[in-house]
Amino acid sequence: MNPNDVASKLPMTPTQPSSSVDDQQQEQQAGLDFIRQVISDDLEAGRTKQVITRFPPEPNGYLHIGHVKAICLNFGIAEEFQGLCNLRFDDTNPDAEEQEYVDGIADDVRWLGFNWQGEPRYASSYFDQLYAWAIQLIKQGDAYVDLQTPEQIRMNRGSFKEPGKDSPQRNQTVAENLALFEKMTNGEIAEGGAVLRAKIDMQSRNVHMRDPILYRVLHSAHHQTGERWKIYPMYDYAHPLSDAIEGITHSLCTLEFQDHRPFYDWVVEKVQSPAVPHQYESSRLNIDYTITSKRKLRRLVEGGFVNGWDDPRMPTVVGMRRRGFTAEGLRDFCKRVGVSKTDGIVDVAMLEFCIRQSLENTAARGMAVLNPLKITLTNLPEAMQLQHARHPNVDMGMRDIPLTSDLYIDRKDFEEVPPKGFKRLIPGGEVRLRHAYVIRCDEVIKDPATGEVIELKCSIDPATLGKNPEGRKVKGVIHWVSASQAVAAEVRIYDRLFSQADPEQGDDFLEHLNPNSLQVLQAYIEPALAQAAPEQRFQFEREGYFVADRYDHQAEKPVFNRILDLRDSFKPAK
Repeated sequence: MNPNDVASKLPMTPTQPSSSVDDQQQEQQAGLDFIRQVISDDLEAGRTKQVITRFPPEPNGYLHIGHVKAICLNFGIAEEFQGLCNLRFDDTNPDAEEQEYVDGIADDVRWLGFNWQGEPRYASSYFDQLYAWAIQLIKQGDAYVDLQTPEQIRMNRGSFKEPGKDSPQRNQTVAENLALFEKMTNGEIAEGGAVLRAKIDMQSRNVHMRDPILYRVLHSAHHQTGERWKIYPMYDYAHPLSDAIEGITHSLCTLEFQDHRPFYDWVVEKVQSPAVPHQYESSRLNIDYTITSKRKLRRLVEGGFVNGWDDPRMPTVVGMRRRGFTAEGLRDFCKRVGVSKTDGIVDVAMLEFCIRQSLENTAARGMAVLNPLKITLTNLPEAMQLQHARHPNVDMGMRDIPLTSDLYIDRKDFEEVPPKGFKRLIPGGEVRLRHAYVIRCDEVIKDPATGEVIELKCSIDPATLGKNPEGRKVKGVIHWVSASQAVAAEVRIYDRLFSQADPEQGDDFLEHLNPNSLQVLQAYIEPALAQAAPEQRFQFEREGYFVADRYDHQAEKPVFNRILDLRDSFKPAK
């Protein structure tokens, strides 16, 4: 069927492919989503000899959690079907693209654990071929140069309810179009003065088929091609033809490109490409409490609402990495989300669950006191070096924990007037110091001016090091550090950036920023924790998972970011 005919039968408004619950359940039971089923069928029928996919980001910003799903899908499918996956930068807009983004994207893909086929590829490497095909389209009568202003083109394009209007140049001769296109190429026409358009159907129900723009005039230097070009191809033109050049067999994208597919097919057919890729759309990744719009993320950065693209509250890959999220956890999350034909909202608790799962047996343990209250042990004979495992279930070696008569415990672990059910330290009560002795609070010292508790005098039970006390039960266990040998550290407590599950609700998403998304504490940590390498992850016992900051952490000035607390509200399906 001619793509033009396909376009004429499309409805007035964008639609999504239907997918029943029964269909998706059958796919899950078979272990195949609809994309993997298509690929399996293509291989079995011989329509595909070798699966070739690609991850094709535009290098105009940093990757975010939505891109992680696309990376896992494209690279994962190539691995599963013994195929190949290219990393290709669709770099068709030099005004928005930078080498910084190119380098950052490649680094993100590697960090996530994937390798691409050969060297990274660029749509700009195909500019000569794309230009030759544009000349071919003009000669075939399938493209023309339009001299309308951008505003006129936009107005005459119509809407979902109104058909478009033909350009005054739509029926000019091939010779006239070639001459004008040459002037565009030579830089003789100002930016905005002309575009090359496909000649399809201004009456099409699909607005994307109403003579889409193929090339525009842009007198900008390109990060790959320099000053050579004065015209640049549009994404919707360069993308399918780049797929064709690379022999992509399955072009995977999200549902917003569904209505672009007729043009994808049209342009590949019209240039008579020997390789014919096919586009398949699936749902994009939408997570509550999260925004992935590049424009809005840029607004957060440029407005100073976050501390850069790698702020640990950002859903960017660099931000999540700095937060301490693991590549394994992100891949597991994308696998659990799966592939479907309908958009939906994913519970952010699922993402947090996957990250915690990946940390449980990989993060060494340590003790840190985030809100210190001093304790003096009045009967500790001498300072001691205790040894304890770095992990309770995985062999990670031992760590030294200095025990001295001066300690810090967390202020929330003491109550002078305890609430019902409180099982930590109270006046006259006992509690176990984690990995050490049972202690009893004998005296509470307060600031005479404010009445605030500033120190506790406690005594140890010498018979309880590694043993339960005789004749009584001590239920509470609290963490601690030596006050004299602990290392002062900056600890950054990160929470969700937005306080509303749907930050888009209302007039401005900035209204829903969480004012408590970052708290900076001056804490005390075990000496061993200060020696952590940047990006090394730990569980601070009873506090949560933390990571040594990728950039700011130093042994003499430790900085830790909280990855997540220990609570988990997500219940995975069994």
